[in-house]
Formats: sequence, structure tokens, C-alpha cells
Amino acid sequence: MLYDLLNIAFIVVCFVLLVVVLLQQGQSGDMASAFGGGGAQTTFGTRGGVSMLAKVTIVCAVLFMVGALTLAIIGQKGPGSVISGAAPPAPVSAPVNPQPKK
Repeated sequence: MLYDLLNIAFIVVCFVLLVVVLLQQGQSGDMASAFGGGGAQTTFGTRGGVSMLAKVTIVCAVLFMVGALTLAIIGQKGPGSVISGAAPPAPVSAPVNPQPKK
């Protein structure tokens, strides 16, 4: 039950992180900067204030990493199936027939 809830929350965090990253503006990746026209900027773009979108990205990235580690640790605890959540059945051995006495 807990594993399923964590899995659903992890999937939601993945989608939110995907949307937030796609919504962010690039670091002036126009044609002029590709050919060396952006000489006044540093290598990784200008350093400005951290926007709300960047803060949400950081929070979602941390939740993604913690969620992935948590699900991996919980998934390793037992030999249960990911789909059913139950342990696989134990192998059945063939019945031993006693040897007839001679």
C-alpha cells in the first residue's frame, strides 16, 4: 500500500519536473551566441536572480532523487512482484515415492 502511494507520488513529481523544465527560458541560445556573438555573457549565461520556476525545479529535482532512492530501497526489501505486490509462490517439489521393499 505504501509502495503504491509512493510510486504514484513519484510519477506525479516526474511529470511536474518535466513540465517545469520545459517551461524555463533558455540561456540566450540564439544564433549569435552559437557563433561567438554573445561575448559579454559568461559561459553559462548571465547570473541573475533565481526565479520562482528555478526554485520549483530545484525542489522537484530533490524530490525526484529522494523518491527514486526510496523506491529502490523499498523494492529491494523483499522478493515481491512490482505489479501484484505479493511474493512469488514457493517452488513445489515433486512428491517422493518410497522405494518398494524387495
